[in-house]
Amino acid sequence: MLDPKKLLDDLLGSKVPGTESTVREKADQATQLAKDNPLAAGALVAVLLGTGPGRKVAKSALKLGGLAAVAGLAYKAYQSYQNGGKPAPAGVHEPELLPAPEDTSFHPSQAPQGESEFALALVRTMIAAAKADGHVDDEERRKIADKIAGSHIGPDAESFLLGELARPLDIDSLVAAAHTDAQKIELYTAARMTIEPHTRAERGFLDMLAGRLKLPDALVDHIEATVSAAKVPGGVEESAASA
Repeated sequence: MLDPKKLLDDLLGSKVPGTESTVREKADQATQLAKDNPLAAGALVAVLLGTGPGRKVAKSALKLGGLAAVAGLAYKAYQSYQNGGKPAPAGVHEPELLPAPEDTSFHPSQAPQGESEFALALVRTMIAAAKADGHVDDEERRKIADKIAGSHIGPDAESFLLGELARPLDIDSLVAAAHTDAQKIELYTAARMTIEPHTRAERGFLDMLAGRLKLPDALVDHIEATVSAAKVPGGVEESAASA
C-alpha cells in the first residue's frame, strides 16, 4: 500500500523513519547510470532524487521529515510576509529550520483532509513541477523508470510515480487539493522546493500555480526567498561533511 508521507520523505531526501539512510543516497549507490548518462535537466528523478546538478534543500531542513519541512518553510515565509519585512537577499542561507507551531494551520496535524492525503497532494504538485519544462519524452520516461526502479522505493510508490509522470497536467486538481490558505502556501512551497526555475516553462508553471492559488505577489516573493535560503549549491554540504 502506498504511504504518501514516506514517499514525500523519499522524494525530498528526508531521513526515512526508523533508518539512517535516504532514498537519494540509495539511488546514488544503486545506479551509476545517472552519473554516466545524466538525465535531461528537469527530468523527474534527476530533480526529485538529487541525481542531477543544481541546488538541493539543506539537510537541516529535511531532517524534520518531508511534510514538516514543507510546512516549516511555508510558515517561515508567511511569518516574514505578515511581519512586513523584505524577502531575504539572494545568497543568504538561513539557520536551522524549525517546524511550524502545533497551534497553527501550517502544522501537518491540522490538515482537514488528514496528513497522508495532503502529503499525496504535495507529491503530485512536486511531480507536476518536475516535469514542467516539457523535456520528459518517451526516452526520458524510460530512463526515469530505470532510475526509479534502482532507488528501491517499492512497487507501489514506483507505480504511482510512473503513473503521475504520464498524467497530463491538471492544475485545477492540484489547486483543489489545498483546503486552507496555509495549504495553498505549502503547495507552492513544495513546487518551488522541487525546481529551480531556469527555463521559461518552469517559471511559467510556478507563476500559473501562484495565480491559481491566488497568492499575493509579495507572499510569493517571500516564499521564493525562504526556499532559496534553505537550499545549497549541489555538493556543498557533502564537501563540508567530509572535510
